[in-house]
Amino acid sequence: MATQLFDLSGRVALVSGASRGIGEAIAKLLAGQGAHVIVTSRKLEGCEHVAAAIRAAGGSAEAMACHIGELEQIEATFAKVKAQHGRLDILVNNAAANPYFGHVVDTDLGAFQKTLDVNVRGYFYMSVGAIRLMREHGGGVIVNVGSVNGITPGPLQGIYSISKAAIISMTKTFAKECALENIRVNALLPGLTKTKFAGALFTNEDVHREIMAGIPMGRHAEPEEMAGAVLYLVSDAASYTTGVCLAVDGGITI
Repeated sequence: MATQLFDLSGRVALVSGASRGIGEAIAKLLAGQGAHVIVTSRKLEGCEHVAAAIRAAGGSAEAMACHIGELEQIEATFAKVKAQHGRLDILVNNAAANPYFGHVVDTDLGAFQKTLDVNVRGYFYMSVGAIRLMREHGGGVIVNVGSVNGITPGPLQGIYSISKAAIISMTKTFAKECALENIRVNALLPGLTKTKFAGALFTNEDVHREIMAGIPMGRHAEPEEMAGAVLYLVSDAASYTTGVCLAVDGGITI
């Protein structure tokens, strides 16, 4: 008999940075399991494309533009979700910024600020907005998409790695403080994944060679290989799982 533990029917999920890459894969999988998915990213056109693909496959989805580096857009997004759905059951914080690739000492203020505004402040206030909605209906689940760089800094990715370490601490903090409200908070820590966002890691031969040498499985991941872990974390199969930072990395953190 098939399990119903991964059935998300009737649940409303918001996935940020879902117009491509890992976010797109997550949005499509959650919709495939019955969730109504709100596809968000900075540009509405990309979100509409993913939402349309989900609907064409028989799922339920809508698109909303939301730049999580802008607090006004976060507030407007949650106001719209509340007005249209009255609830939010699942939040996947996936949108991220990594504008600088180089020696950490040469990080300029603009790159520093943009990275923290999106990866730390953005995740924080997206979580706050989601939790305020989740409280009204007895709970919910948040998954923060971090990175193995939050455990071991990646080459030439200093400020990005620092921001991802902050996400690990943020995940545990929200998990601890919200547990009695039936709100679970976990993190996915992807390893090297073939996305446009990670393009610099593939085009720089020296960096790519260094990373690949440390992966026991000997290959990078595809975005779809990240989505299954998120499905587990947001589903009833993980009902006693909170504060966990799950590395899906081909063994690079061993």
